[in-house]
Amino acid sequence: MLETDVLVIGGGAAGLLCAIEAGKRGRKVVVIEHAERIGKKIAISGGGRCNFTNINTSPDNFISANPHFCKSALARYTPSDFISLVEKHGIPYHEKKLGQLFCDEGSRRIIEMLLHECEAAGVEIRCGAAVRRIEKKDKFEVETETERFASQSLVIATGGLSIPALGATDFGYRMARLFDLAIEEPRPALVPFTLSTQTQSRLTTLSGISVDALVSCNGQQFRENLLITHRGLSGPAILQISSYWGPGEAIAINLLPEHDAATLLSEQQNREIDLGNFLGQFLPRRFAQAWCALNSPSQPLKRFTPAQLADIARRLNHWEIVPSGTEGYKKAEVTSGGVATEELSSQTMEVRKVPGLYFIGEVVDVTGQLGGFNFQWAWSSGYAAGQSV
Repeated sequence: MLETDVLVIGGGAAGLLCAIEAGKRGRKVVVIEHAERIGKKIAISGGGRCNFTNINTSPDNFISANPHFCKSALARYTPSDFISLVEKHGIPYHEKKLGQLFCDEGSRRIIEMLLHECEAAGVEIRCGAAVRRIEKKDKFEVETETERFASQSLVIATGGLSIPALGATDFGYRMARLFDLAIEEPRPALVPFTLSTQTQSRLTTLSGISVDALVSCNGQQFRENLLITHRGLSGPAILQISSYWGPGEAIAINLLPEHDAATLLSEQQNREIDLGNFLGQFLPRRFAQAWCALNSPSQPLKRFTPAQLADIARRLNHWEIVPSGTEGYKKAEVTSGGVATEELSSQTMEVRKVPGLYFIGEVVDVTGQLGGFNFQWAWSSGYAAGQSV
């Protein structure tokens, strides 16, 4: 049996940063990853360019049953701290928009950086090692198909259920149940919506069109692009609002977030200009024409009654759609819910009733919005545990 100080299960963003920090403190650290290589989710993130943090990170960018839980870890390891690490390794990056930082040369540079840091900190990494058994005795005893380990500290950093094609499993939740920990119900987040057959058939002519919109649900709103697909609704605004949506609820879409549509239309109500052509000044032309075909005849504005124009304006500023569901874990960028924060120390991520056991990253009930926030939570929670294990 191999004796070690710290055993980290999961070779993703949170697990690797935790291992690095623990190794720097002189701990003997082994990382176990069930996939054939580490960082598979890092590799595909941000379209392969890795949106590794967001300079505007604040606790308000996270969803949790306890919105205060993330504050301590985020304060102790900030976006500036991770940017310093990136710059130390000479990795060029750029801000895309809204504080989102991406690698210029692809996400492999972040993976290489983490591997170099692991090597420098004396961290051992075992890939292709699926855990078969975990038991708590004097130490944590962990058995894979080929090895057995005994460790003072055990860190679960196995992520959520999102993107099973990359190897996502419910391992972290099973470990939480093994130790009798409460779990907030996991569900897909940052995920496209599906629509009923009837609604989808009505929107077929709009498929493939992206439009700048303000999307609202349950007191939250996001102003970004909305994309109508052959299966439903996607795009950044939709992914953002999906984390706040519940089955059966409507989302409200403001297609003219810069304008009061009622004022716009009433000022033009005596003109000969066709409705579709008029809206084409504010919306993508193909979208404007197709939207008019769905909602009202595209005729000269002066032919509409004031009541008709008021109804069109309402639908432009407050177009309600009830999604039938989501695309599920296969298309979800992250998993919402997870190990209940009441079970963990917000300073160290250690399980209160099982000393030496830690949960970090996506497996915990802290979910970031779109734009690099989930990576920052991985770095921050990993650092917090790495300073304690």
